Amino acid sequence: MNINIRKWNNLNKEEKDRIFARSELNISEVSDSVSAIIEKVENEGDNALIEFTRKFDGVDISSLPLLVQEEEYIEAEKMLPDNLKEAIKFSINNVKTFHIEQKPVKMSFSEVSPGIFAGERPSPLTSAGLYVPRGRGSFPSMLYMLAVPASIAEVERIVVVSPPIAGGKVDPAYLYTAKLCGVHEVYRVGGAQSIAALALGTESIAPVIKLSGPGSMYIAAAKRLLSSKVDAGLPAGPSESIVLADEAADSFKVAIDLMIEAEHGSDSSALLVTPSENLANEVAEIIISKTSTLPQPRKGFVEDVMSGYGGIIITESLQQAADIVNRFAPEHLQLQTKDPFDTLKLIKNAGEILMGDSTPFSVANYSTGANAVLPTGGGAKTYSAVSVRDFIKYSSVVYTTENGLKNAAPHVKSLADYEGFITHGNAIRERGL
Repeated sequence: MNINIRKWNNLNKEEKDRIFARSELNISEVSDSVSAIIEKVENEGDNALIEFTRKFDGVDISSLPLLVQEEEYIEAEKMLPDNLKEAIKFSINNVKTFHIEQKPVKMSFSEVSPGIFAGERPSPLTSAGLYVPRGRGSFPSMLYMLAVPASIAEVERIVVVSPPIAGGKVDPAYLYTAKLCGVHEVYRVGGAQSIAALALGTESIAPVIKLSGPGSMYIAAAKRLLSSKVDAGLPAGPSESIVLADEAADSFKVAIDLMIEAEHGSDSSALLVTPSENLANEVAEIIISKTSTLPQPRKGFVEDVMSGYGGIIITESLQQAADIVNRFAPEHLQLQTKDPFDTLKLIKNAGEILMGDSTPFSVANYSTGANAVLPTGGGAKTYSAVSVRDFIKYSSVVYTTENGLKNAAPHVKSLADYEGFITHGNAIRERGL
């Protein structure tokens, strides 16, 4: 097994740029093929969805309704072991507790100057389409991370799409979770074709106005190509993580935590950034040992990541390490340093920041309550984690009294005259003001 171990100051600009680009390279490469999928769905609707499901997922759904039926939810609940159902309930409760605080008041209103009142009225989106991947494993956690904030926001129509499994069924844990979270519709279709269906609509799937959810490079490309038709939400492509550690870190904990996001897929990125060369070498040895015991395909994923978009970067200082993190703006960041709260002061860009060696990515992915659907590809420089706010819009509300308008009149006329908008000023003057 090969692990990239690189000294930052020895890398040239091209090598550094490739590290920062990570899976964005893959997304660009598949855009043409995804564009063809979108065009076919737009032209052929449900038939295209059925064809692509057979082609990409190896499942024939031609004899089934695309919409999951009520009896399938009942069957799904019976199939799941009690410990899994309890784990899902426990985690949903934590996610609800965290996100309920994000729900805004009905309306804010204040007097900004005498006689002029302004505020904001929040209102939920009328529809949202949530993508939950299935190709590389089962992820009910992704479903509740998306559906809970949408439900708290009171979105009128919450729709889930996900690739079907054998027999055309939807993962039973997904259906159980969807029912608990108040999802209104679940469709047995995934891939770029499902994103096209949500954005454009088909005979069976009415279009939505907002998309959310992580996925492969094909999902990320589809969202970008359809961004003029639908709000594509935050960029959430292949998984990426950084562990920022210093000489005080436990090499074993760093290694086992670094492997967490690496097992998502070969296009993931998992980096250790550290000023400690000793730590870097110890971590590499542990990862090699631990990876050898993994079953496929996880073993192959970790090997590919550690020799591809991931690995270890050795820096000259903790400050330089933090500078790299801020430029990378990772989806997941864990701080395993002598004083993580002090190190936190150096961090500007990250989707989530996990503090200390008792907060592995896995506990945050599932059960801490904070949302684990996070921006990728450098999106953390401007985007935040999925939240209730993603499913709410705000309308400005303004009320002006006669005296308020009178007080503002000379200023409005001055600005209108300067900008050359005649009727703007006339609307004031012809009121006798």
